[in-house]
Amino acid sequence: MKLDDIKKLQQKKYRNEFQHFLVEGEHLVLELQKAAQHNPALNQSELLVTEAYENWASPFKTTLISSKQMAQVSDTKTPQGILAVTPFFSLAQTAASQERAIYLHEIQDPGNLGTILRSLAWFGGFRCLLSAGSVDPYNTKVVRASMGAIFHVPLELDVDIHSLGTRFHAIACLDMQGKPLRDAQFRQCDCYVFGNEARGVPHEDLATLKAQAFTIPGSGAIESLNLASAVNLCVYELTR
Repeated sequence: MKLDDIKKLQQKKYRNEFQHFLVEGEHLVLELQKAAQHNPALNQSELLVTEAYENWASPFKTTLISSKQMAQVSDTKTPQGILAVTPFFSLAQTAASQERAIYLHEIQDPGNLGTILRSLAWFGGFRCLLSAGSVDPYNTKVVRASMGAIFHVPLELDVDIHSLGTRFHAIACLDMQGKPLRDAQFRQCDCYVFGNEARGVPHEDLATLKAQAFTIPGSGAIESLNLASAVNLCVYELTR
């Protein structure tokens, strides 16, 4: 891929057009290389390096570029000097036995999504479903925040919230008036719905899904938890 096209990958419309995204920095490239051992599609990645990483051991096609060129294709202020151009890929499309789904409705913050993916990868046994209108998981900020977890969590994009009712037997959501997470019914659900950082999930949709409401008990000193923190606490409760 030409450098001009690689630079365009900072924009979602070009990521979708070229079906590639950027993976930048030592740690993320190492995670990509590990994941490529189990996912052949990732072996089609191309590596761009500056002189400092000229001897980097990689299974990918590698191109040496100048620091100036790296600054042009990178979206960070101080590029490390190593960046991979990676094709879109998929993990197992069929849900594994006992796998649970985390459904995120129109979430916007790339840091939240990256953090959630990191937690799902850490605990294992989850897939992430994103509604239309959500932040792009291939956004460079999401990829960085995930710390490589994006290579390990099955992702489904543009999932209609109304489809959940036919896919899952029991759906849960969070509500201040719900039962506490420690309630046995919380663990019996197989899909957990979380909403937009500001607007949450439309009540009429939750009613249609017959979602069971649960709450994370707190002191009441503040109105709500950060979205990623709420997901993390729920995932921990499900796996402890």
